[in-house]
Amino acid sequence: MSEQRGNDEPERTEDEETNTDVPEAAEEAEAQADLQDDTEPLREPQKTVDAGNSMATDVLETAEEAGTQADLPEDAERLREPQRRENIGNSTATVKVVLVPGGHVMTVAFAIGLSIQELKRHLAAELRVPAEVLQISLDGRVVEEQRSLMALGVRPQGSTRMEMSSSDPASHPLRPLRPPQHDSMPDVITVRVQTEEGVAQEVVVEIERPPQQKAFLGGYRHRLTGAEYHHAANQTRPKWRPRTGAVVFSRDTQTAVRRSQVQQCPVDVSTQMSGVGCHVSRVNDKLLAARGGYITAAEYHDTRLRAVIRLQSFARCWLARQHVNRLRRDRDRRLAWLELQERRRTEEKEEQLSERRRRWMNPQRRQDFNLLYHALEKWRCEEEERINSSLRGAERKAALCALLDQETQLIADIGRHRNAAQKDNYDKSVKSFLDKSAAPHQWRAADGRLFKMDSEHTIRAKDLRDLYSNICTTTALNQEERLHTLLTVKHTVKEHACQLTRDIVDLIDREVDLMTRAVKAASLEGLRKRISTLFLQYIKTPAFNPEVAKLLKVPQNPSQLKNDMFLCRGCRRYLLSSNFSPSASTRLSGRCRDCTSLDNIARSRADLSLYESILKRLRAAEQRLNGEAKIPFLLQVEDLRYLVEVVWASRSALQASSDLYNLEFVRWERQTDWSPWNCILLSKEETSGHLQVEDVHKVYEATFIRRIEHKHTLARRHFSQIPVMAEHLDPRSPVATGQPAAAR
Repeated sequence: MSEQRGNDEPERTEDEETNTDVPEAAEEAEAQADLQDDTEPLREPQKTVDAGNSMATDVLETAEEAGTQADLPEDAERLREPQRRENIGNSTATVKVVLVPGGHVMTVAFAIGLSIQELKRHLAAELRVPAEVLQISLDGRVVEEQRSLMALGVRPQGSTRMEMSSSDPASHPLRPLRPPQHDSMPDVITVRVQTEEGVAQEVVVEIERPPQQKAFLGGYRHRLTGAEYHHAANQTRPKWRPRTGAVVFSRDTQTAVRRSQVQQCPVDVSTQMSGVGCHVSRVNDKLLAARGGYITAAEYHDTRLRAVIRLQSFARCWLARQHVNRLRRDRDRRLAWLELQERRRTEEKEEQLSERRRRWMNPQRRQDFNLLYHALEKWRCEEEERINSSLRGAERKAALCALLDQETQLIADIGRHRNAAQKDNYDKSVKSFLDKSAAPHQWRAADGRLFKMDSEHTIRAKDLRDLYSNICTTTALNQEERLHTLLTVKHTVKEHACQLTRDIVDLIDREVDLMTRAVKAASLEGLRKRISTLFLQYIKTPAFNPEVAKLLKVPQNPSQLKNDMFLCRGCRRYLLSSNFSPSASTRLSGRCRDCTSLDNIARSRADLSLYESILKRLRAAEQRLNGEAKIPFLLQVEDLRYLVEVVWASRSALQASSDLYNLEFVRWERQTDWSPWNCILLSKEETSGHLQVEDVHKVYEATFIRRIEHKHTLARRHFSQIPVMAEHLDPRSPVATGQPAAAR
C-alpha cells in the first residue's frame, strides 16, 4: 500500500521530498510491518531507474527499504548512485545557437542530459522547418545526433555556443519568427536563490513569451505602500484549449440544455474503510464542520432574489437620475436658446426703432423724407378725426383752417431740410465722382498682391480735381491765393478753344477785375458759383478729361440714345431709363422718379422703408438656403407691398399680428423654393416654430391650410400676368394652364 501511495504522489523537488515525504513513508512502512506479519520483510532493490518514473517514487521506495532493511547499506548506496546521475542529467544549461548565414542568435535553456536530436526538434519547432535539414556544429565540426550536451562537456548551470545551418537553404532558410521588438529581450536569465541552509545558488530561468495576450482580471493595491497584486490569471500560464475542429460559435453550443441521468458506481471502486485485517492511516484526515446554520434551497434563492432586486433598484435609480439630469440640461439649453432669441428680436426691434428715430431727426435720403411725410399725413388724419368728432359748425372750420396752416408750415420746414440735404448730397456725389475719376488703375497679381498704376489720364483727372476743390473753397483763402487759383484755372482751360472755355475765361477775368476793385466777398458769391459750375462741366467733358467717360450715365454716341430714351407722362420729358423706377413687370410705370416722389409727397405720402427691410431679410434668408434663388430678387418693393397689404392684409397668418417691424416672409413648404405662391407671412416668434415643420398637412388644420392655399391662388393669379414671373409658375397649376381654380 505504501508503494501505491508513493506512485500517486505528484512530482516534487528533492528538498521537499526529503523534508516531508520521507518521514511519513517511513512511519507508514513501520506500521504496516507490525500489522501484517505475512508481508515480505525485505524487498529487492531495483537495479535500474526508469526514465519515466518520477523522483518522488524513488525516494519513497528508498525510505521504505531503509526502514525494513537496515542491515543492507551497500544496496542503498547502489540505489542512490543512478539517482545522482539522473539529477545531473536533468540540470539545465544555457545554449546559444547562431543561425548561419544570417548571424541571428537564439538562446534556450536545455537539459544537458538530452541529446542533440532533441535539441534539433526543439529548434525546428521554433523555426518551423523540418528537423532533418538542420545541422548543428561545435567549433567547426558537425555534432552527432546521439550525443548529449553533457557528453560534449557542458556543465550544469553553464553555457555553450553552437552554430546551426540548413542543408537546403533554398527551400528551408533559417529565419527567426520572433518579432523584431522582442529581439532586445533576453531568453534566459540567471537568478540567485537563497536556500534554507543559507547557501546561495544560481538558477538559470528561461523566459516564456505567451502567444496570446492574457486578460486582466483585476487585483488589489496596498494603500500604504502602493504595491499592486494581480489575480492568478495574470501570474500563470494561459489556459490551453485543444483544437477539436468543432464549431463552437453556434446556437447549440451557446444554449444550455438540462439533462438528468442516473449512474451507479461499480463495487470495485468503492471507498476503502478500516476493518478487520485492514488499517487505513488517519494522519491526513480532516474534520470539516459547516459554518452557520443549515440553509434550505428556498431560503438561498430568496436571498439571491432580494439581492437582485436591490441591485436592480439601485441601477434603475441611477438610470433615472441620469435621465432627469439629461432632461434638465436639455431644458436649460432650450430656455437659454429662447432667451437668446427673444433678446435678439428685442435688439433688432430696438435697432430698427432707433434707426427710424435717427432718420426722423436727421433725414438725408429720399426714403427718409418719405418717412417724414408719412408721419405728417398720419398726424393730420388723427387731428382731423379728432376735430370732426369733437367740434361742430364754425369752430370745426376754424380748427381745420388752423390744422391746414400748421400742416403747411411743417411741409415748409421739411422742404427746407430737404434742400439742405440735397445740397450736402450734391457736394458728396460730386466729390465721389471726382475721386473715382482720379483713382489709379488697380489689379491683383497671381500671388495676391494689389498693384496700382497712374496713367496720364488719371494724373490729368487728379489735377482737375484739386483745382475744383480750390475753387470751391473760398472762405479759407486770402486774395493772393484766390488770384493764383483763378490764373491756374484760366491757363488750364485755355488749352482747348470752345464756347465753354471762353465763358470760363470771361468769368474769371470779371472776378479778378472785381477783386482788384475791393468788392466784398458776399457780392462775389454768385459769380464764384457760376465759375465752379462751368468748371465742373468742363471736368465732366470726356474731350477735356478722358477718365470721366466710364462714369457718365449719358452715352457719348447720340445713336445709342434712341433705344434708351422714354417719355415721362408727368413732366412730358424724354429721359433715360435710369430715371424711371424698375418693376417686376419689365414695363416702365410711365412717370419718372421725380414725378413719382412729387406725387407721393402731395397725395399718398406712403413710406416703403418697412417693406424694403422685409424684402432685404427675405433675400438674405433665401440666399443662405439656395444660392440660385431668382424670384425674391425679381420682386421690387412695390410688388412686396402688394403682397403684404392686398394678399395677406398686413397681418400674420397665425396670430394676426399687425406689427410690420416684426413680420417676415418664410416658405410655406420647406422643400420648395420661396415664391408668392409658396410663402406665409408670420411674426419672428412664429417663424422658428414653422421652420421645424416637415409636413404642413400633418401639423395644421384643414381649414387653415385651405385659407393659406386661397391666398396662394390670389398671388399666383396676380403675378402670372408678369412675363418674368410666369416662367417660374408650375405648368400643372390651374392659373398656368388658363383654367379657373376649382372651388374649395
